[in-house]
Amino acid sequence: MGLGNTIVEKNESSNQDCAKAMIFLRHHLDEGLKSEYLTVKDPLVLWRDLKERFDHLKLVVLPKARYNWLHLRLQDFKSVNEYNSAMFRITSQLSLCGEKVTDEDMLEKTFSTFHVSNMLLQQQYREKGFKKYSELIACLLLAEQNNELLLKNHESRPPGASPFPEANATQFQNSSRGRGRGRRGGRGGGRGRGRSRGRDRRFSHYRCGMEGHWSRTCRTAEHLVDLYQASLKKKDKGVETNFIDQKNDYDDGDDADMTHLDVADFFEHPEDVNKYPMII
Repeated sequence: MGLGNTIVEKNESSNQDCAKAMIFLRHHLDEGLKSEYLTVKDPLVLWRDLKERFDHLKLVVLPKARYNWLHLRLQDFKSVNEYNSAMFRITSQLSLCGEKVTDEDMLEKTFSTFHVSNMLLQQQYREKGFKKYSELIACLLLAEQNNELLLKNHESRPPGASPFPEANATQFQNSSRGRGRGRRGGRGGGRGRGRSRGRDRRFSHYRCGMEGHWSRTCRTAEHLVDLYQASLKKKDKGVETNFIDQKNDYDDGDDADMTHLDVADFFEHPEDVNKYPMII
């Protein structure tokens, strides 16, 4: 702005230039310092007072910055981004105090502070021959991101485990079973025989008439199964009635007359016996 002469000893700057310099200096002061130096009107006086107050801070900051640089290690940080932030904070403080840190220094600091478990990885990065610290950090950040993605994919499902079934397939199976139950329940229609047959088929507890032949593998026609179930009930009822009649006959001293059931009794039309040999 051409106002450098206003902060030089024994300058002959105009009042207008001094006013511009004061506005510029106050604009860049901290809010607390503005109130402390509110009565100062000369830019040279303000500049001299600030220099006397803060010029010694370099001597205070430098030892701490050197200590932080000496103990800076990549293995002490959870992420590459945190290490990179600490690196730039320390190097900026050293640069402010007059000590310049080169890219070679930062590269060597990073390589030499890898975790011991990453020794082979450190050697591989060295062989790449990075010339700038920013190139190494960009490569490390990319590798870290890929490793995090690999870890998430590994934790989502154990090795060798099958993927979870799709929701649509599960809903299809449930709806199919529901429709099956609805049809069987509808066939029962409130009748005792229908409900019994539907319940037996659902739990596979009845046989169609063949030894070891369960309902889920049965290929017998449905009307034949109905006839067979009806015959079983008729047979049970007949045995119970004959047993009572036999007891009464014995009481009277006469011979018992047990009713005999033939295969033809299982059909409403006796001529159907030869049509269905499986029942026999």
